[in-house]
Amino acid sequence: MANPRTVPHGPEKVARVPPLEPGDQLTRDEFERRYEAMPHVKKAELIEGEVHMPSPVRLQQHGGPHADLIGWMVYYRAHTPGVRVGDNCSIRLDLDNEPQPDGAVIILPEYGGQAQIDSDGYIVGGPELLGEVSGSSVSIDLNKKARVYRRNEVREYVVWRVEDQAIDWFTWKNSQFERLPLDENGLYRSEVFPGLWLDARALVQGDMAHVLAVAQAGVATPEHGAFIAKLQKQFSRTF
Repeated sequence: MANPRTVPHGPEKVARVPPLEPGDQLTRDEFERRYEAMPHVKKAELIEGEVHMPSPVRLQQHGGPHADLIGWMVYYRAHTPGVRVGDNCSIRLDLDNEPQPDGAVIILPEYGGQAQIDSDGYIVGGPELLGEVSGSSVSIDLNKKARVYRRNEVREYVVWRVEDQAIDWFTWKNSQFERLPLDENGLYRSEVFPGLWLDARALVQGDMAHVLAVAQAGVATPEHGAFIAKLQKQFSRTF
């Protein structure tokens, strides 16, 4: 059966939706229109009005690290009511930017989160934490994309530089991204999500048993318990 978008209908033909191409300069609405017309495309981003489409995903350079990063995020989400994790969710940041970060940790709006969920199901506005697994995209992730996230007040930004076997954690302070320092045990401790702890060395080495043991210690702290109480109090006020 012919595609109805290309078959004459009366005196006119229905216009075909142009495909997305890397480097296209588009508005966010036009980007979404073309993206939705290409269901076979799994990832495309609009960064400063320009379309970016990554190369095929390989296990060691992206797929494996991506799964481990999400696993760490999901562990925290499982122990923190009111927090959700997004895997490759498109985010409507502003009129020129709709990135699709590898991972996102958000506080739901009804629990006091800064981002919203619109009627289309998109995250709107800067979330609390975004994570990127950077192989060939490291230059974009640490420069152009970082500037977009900073401008939209993403509170924390984690970049896993796979080739360098290193993880950078940035926190939003005084309208800038500053590097989050390691604690005395060599761990990252989120300033936005109490109890969200990360042993970056273990993560890049693939030692997920240790990564999750550290995560478990984080959610067992009094600070994490107090954070849960704060979220629940905000939820009760909302409803």
